[in-house]
Amino acid sequence: MYVPAHFAHTDEDVRQLLARPGAADLVTAGPEGLDATLLPFVHDPDRGALLGHLARNNDHWTRVDGRQGLVIVRGPDSYVSPSWYASTAEHGRVVPTWNYVTAHVRGTVVVHDDVDWLDAVVRRLTDLHEAGRPAPWSVDDAPEAFVRGQLRAIVGVELRIERIEAKLKLSQNRPAADVDGVVGGLEAAGDHAGARAVAAHRR
Repeated sequence: MYVPAHFAHTDEDVRQLLARPGAADLVTAGPEGLDATLLPFVHDPDRGALLGHLARNNDHWTRVDGRQGLVIVRGPDSYVSPSWYASTAEHGRVVPTWNYVTAHVRGTVVVHDDVDWLDAVVRRLTDLHEAGRPAPWSVDDAPEAFVRGQLRAIVGVELRIERIEAKLKLSQNRPAADVDGVVGGLEAAGDHAGARAVAAHRR
């Protein structure tokens, strides 16, 4: 990953991104070339792993056990208009760009075809994404027999993390007045997550 110095990450940046990764792309290379599947993941820092699952009918899982994998995790991303920059009025030497937060997480993929393992991961994923809702849904809200049937229809994947490369491109290379303009422009466009990310990484 190309990471200019002003877009470099800190350990805390990566910790926050992985703490709530949402869905991410699992990419692997197999006998027939590249495979990619969008999966929900939860980060387990104690295991040093990303844990997720995919549909049993998706044969991607049959080609990944023990292989190297890449998980592409994304944070906020936003189009940045030059009209938001103070520099536009000053000299006009500006261009559009794209702000984004991403991490490339590499490691060995391990397949888990065990209902108890899957049950624990599904509960962790559900609890992660239901947290903060007025009335969080729980796996226990569904009939037990139904849940067990659903668990048999998925296969677990664990990426045992060996290396993480991350990049936070959030207008850190722009003058302060331009950064203020980007925050204001994103807020006005309704992109509050993008605005918060830029504001949190002002230099």
